[in-house]
Amino acid sequence: MIELEIQALALQREGLLIEVGRLAGTCGYTLVRQRSVQDPHGTLLSMIVRGSWFKKRALRAALATCDRLVSFELHGVVEGEQREHFAATNKTVSNYVPPPAPEPETVEEPVEEVAAVAEAEPAPAAVKPTVQAPEPAPPESFDEFIVVHQRAPAPAPAEPPPAPFIEVEVLEADVMAVDKALASLEYDYPRIMPNLLALDRKVAAGARESSLQLAGQRVGAWLHAREHAQRGKQTLPAALAAIGAPALQGIVEVDLQDGQLHIRHSPLCAEGGHSGCSFYSGFLEGLLAHAIAPQGLSIFPVCCRSFGADDCVLAVSES
Repeated sequence: MIELEIQALALQREGLLIEVGRLAGTCGYTLVRQRSVQDPHGTLLSMIVRGSWFKKRALRAALATCDRLVSFELHGVVEGEQREHFAATNKTVSNYVPPPAPEPETVEEPVEEVAAVAEAEPAPAAVKPTVQAPEPAPPESFDEFIVVHQRAPAPAPAEPPPAPFIEVEVLEADVMAVDKALASLEYDYPRIMPNLLALDRKVAAGARESSLQLAGQRVGAWLHAREHAQRGKQTLPAALAAIGAPALQGIVEVDLQDGQLHIRHSPLCAEGGHSGCSFYSGFLEGLLAHAIAPQGLSIFPVCCRSFGADDCVLAVSES
């Protein structure tokens, strides 16, 4: 088994994760994690899948037939190494700082001289009129000028680089925590989401998905034994429509479309890759494993809202 990274560039984002995930699923690969971002060139998709090394050529051929992809690359995943997307726009950060603006020139405003004009009194006819000497002008005064120094505009802050992806060590399920969360399942079902959220917070980060999957398997098996044990064997589409989708609708909002379950507003899936879709996969495994004909069950997580998708989508097929 190997892990491969699919890097793809597309012009439209809608439905991209579902289509590329479906192509990978048809080649026998399972989704590990995914990420899609918007770029001036278009939508950049990075998807990590796990599968057989011998099917790498078939995966490349399947991606080449996808008309939605402008271009793509397929690389092997190296642990601890984060590969930059081949189609990402290069962002050059300049250290140039513009010089300060020159100081404005100071201009002295002229001061008006005030001269006092003596009022002349009319002189008697027989006396020679006298002219009063003008009063001395007041000393000149100048207004003070405040020179404002204009600061140079600060350079635009550089966009911080994306946080590196840290691989979390995968651990086995915390059986004791699962037992405690489902201790009162018979009385709590179907209002078990608070118990699942408490389980999500309690277990170690590496044991989250395995613990949620184990909890889903136990809830699904318990529900099948209680309500559907008397049913006969059915085909997968019939069992999914009659048992799987209605059972999930008691826990979350679900829509069945062409063999795919669209889970809307999943409380277990938060931003930043904090996915809880392993519970829904385990729930369907425990619920449908004994309800369908002898062929096995394959559940592929196509996309998850924790990686930016609108809905969590599970593709269910025969193995």
